[in-house]
Amino acid sequence: MSGLQTEFPFTLPKGYVDDDGTLHKTGIMRLACARDEIEPLRDGRVKENEAYATVIVLARVVTQLGTVGRVTTKTIESLFVSDFSYLQDLYRIVNFQDPSILDTLEPGTPFPPASVEVG
Repeated sequence: MSGLQTEFPFTLPKGYVDDDGTLHKTGIMRLACARDEIEPLRDGRVKENEAYATVIVLARVVTQLGTVGRVTTKTIESLFVSDFSYLQDLYRIVNFQDPSILDTLEPGTPFPPASVEVG
């Protein structure tokens, strides 16, 4: 009997560079729960800029990034745009699409456009 996969390993296209200059490319994203999408709506930063909700949600669902102790909104804000976009696409795939597409891709490669469309 196979259980529901709730954690998905990933490799960022470029990688996160921490304050010490260390590059972190691999991580884990967990499935989101309703609270992950509801809680950010109460955050003042989201009231000022709705797009910031994505930063908060990603900081909640990315449970591991290299050897970074704790992934925070500051961590997500510091990602290169291509890595931020990659994590947004990964979020859409694992939560709203068929995550089996991940098994067919080389780590860190862009997702096929059809796999990230939200219908």
